[in-house]
Amino acid sequence: MLKDITIGQYFPGNSPVHRLDPRMKLILTVAYVVMLFIAGTPLSLGIGVLFLMIVYPVSGVPFRMVLRSLKPIIPIIALTAVLNMFFIEGNVIWQLWVIKITDKGVLTAILMSVRIACLIAGTSLLTYTTSPIALTDGLEQLFGPLKRFKVPVHEVAMMMTIALRFIPTLIEETDKIMSAQKARGADLESGGIMQRIKALIPILIPLFVSAFRRAEELALAMECRCYHGGEGRTRMRVLQMGSLDVVSFLFTALCVAAVVVVNIYAPGRL
Repeated sequence: MLKDITIGQYFPGNSPVHRLDPRMKLILTVAYVVMLFIAGTPLSLGIGVLFLMIVYPVSGVPFRMVLRSLKPIIPIIALTAVLNMFFIEGNVIWQLWVIKITDKGVLTAILMSVRIACLIAGTSLLTYTTSPIALTDGLEQLFGPLKRFKVPVHEVAMMMTIALRFIPTLIEETDKIMSAQKARGADLESGGIMQRIKALIPILIPLFVSAFRRAEELALAMECRCYHGGEGRTRMRVLQMGSLDVVSFLFTALCVAAVVVVNIYAPGRL
């Protein structure tokens, strides 16, 4: 299960999505999240699904990466679907004692499951197609106006990107530690809740030690390279938006507008 968590992973490529300005990709990701949350009908949510079906093939990211990103959240999707199915009022289509399933509950469960899946797949595309350095530069420039309020924008952007980048590393380290403990005879999957919690101690302690060691090595490496924050810092690559960014923005804006129009005029809003 740990190997299926793809948050923070970067998939190298030279697709049109990879070549987009990181600032534009951040803006488009936020716009897509807004698009999903304002979609209130099956048809408008279908526009969000269609958006992903167009963007993912263009990005060149394999479809298996999408499935891997969705696999860890299947329990969350299932729980959300069950809660909506049994607790939304509507026309009863099945009932057993106090438990009942309504037509509106089924529709809401399907829409919520699709919305969550699209949310994870859409936001994962940002890290799949954007390197950590480019993501840091994009975040810093977007948050640039906050410098007037003495906000350490560069440091905040750097910390956010490093934290995101180290998620796959820590997951891989956790998997190695668990495999090593199992090879030594540790039982991590059987027993009650308290036994499983106690079994996690031999995993968490080495993981914390490894995380602090990696953080110390990273700090030492940055210090050896004379890193002193963002004050007076120059960039090897200056971010510039081009025609591809304009086309992507217009396409996303068109999709958001289509969702708004469908919400207003199409029937079936929840």
